[in-house]
Amino acid sequence: MNPKLAITLGDPAGIGPEVVLKALAQPRPYQPVIFGTREILEETWISLRRLGVQDLADPAALDIRDISGGKILQGVATAESGALSFAYLQAAIAATLSGECQAIITAPIAKNAWHKAGHFYPGQTEVLTELSGAKRSGMLFVAHSPQTNFVLRVLLATTHIPLSQVPKVVNAERIVDRLALLRHSLSADFGIRTPRIAVAGLNPHSGEEGQIGTEESDWLTALLVEQQVSGPLAPDTMWLPAARAWQDPESPIACDAYLALYHDQGLIPVKMLAFDQAVNTTIGLPIVRTSPDHGTAFDIAGRGIARSASMVAAIDLAISLASYRNLSPKI
Repeated sequence: MNPKLAITLGDPAGIGPEVVLKALAQPRPYQPVIFGTREILEETWISLRRLGVQDLADPAALDIRDISGGKILQGVATAESGALSFAYLQAAIAATLSGECQAIITAPIAKNAWHKAGHFYPGQTEVLTELSGAKRSGMLFVAHSPQTNFVLRVLLATTHIPLSQVPKVVNAERIVDRLALLRHSLSADFGIRTPRIAVAGLNPHSGEEGQIGTEESDWLTALLVEQQVSGPLAPDTMWLPAARAWQDPESPIACDAYLALYHDQGLIPVKMLAFDQAVNTTIGLPIVRTSPDHGTAFDIAGRGIARSASMVAAIDLAISLASYRNLSPKI
């Protein structure tokens, strides 16, 4: 049976409505349920058709849970667009937690629009964690190489915090917790029981034996030996085997997953290698959630040039994860 997927429009002033309509034009084995504003989808469809974009899902044929609000200014983050995107997410989470939908795919939101609307969350991940009752969660980025069979998986040890706070947050307890979360997801969601995991160092050259920072020599190296994972690896070279495996089918696949210690350390290589293929999935939740790995792109909203490849990949991964969770024995 095809899964029923909850799909949100994200911030309606951004490219969310466009990439959703483009992605849904491609047939997939699932039933989409759109949480958004019907009028916005219809206006987007008309505008894109006038621009010559033909490969679009027809809003008239979609199951849309209509949520309306104030006037939206295309390309501008406002309190109204923030309120709507938050309402879309809340409704989609409720439908997924109730069992009506088997997974949720979220289009990108604008945090500043949420804040204007009075919703002071760092992002959608935190809302999903809170409303689902999860004790912990993590941002795992997944990308399937179109050239090879390699699957890039990168978990962030810290997410949306200033760089100055990273050394204060990254400690032994945090690393052990993230590795446990990652191992559970690799087993429960991907069927990898004995994963090969690599962990980046915090400092350039992983501290170079205490010459460029001491976190590695003080505690991180010993901890990773105890955890039986590779690292701490020099952050500037750790990604080279992944890049080779991404591009060359003859290259050995060195690792099943990577743990990056802060946001840009993990996401710069992910977006360099796989901008159109990368998907953000929230691990640790009782439900499946995926999201395209790009932002609202207000600067190109309404121009008909937004690429939907990452949204398509997010839908495909949600189908795969929902199916695997449904078919596999509980662990």
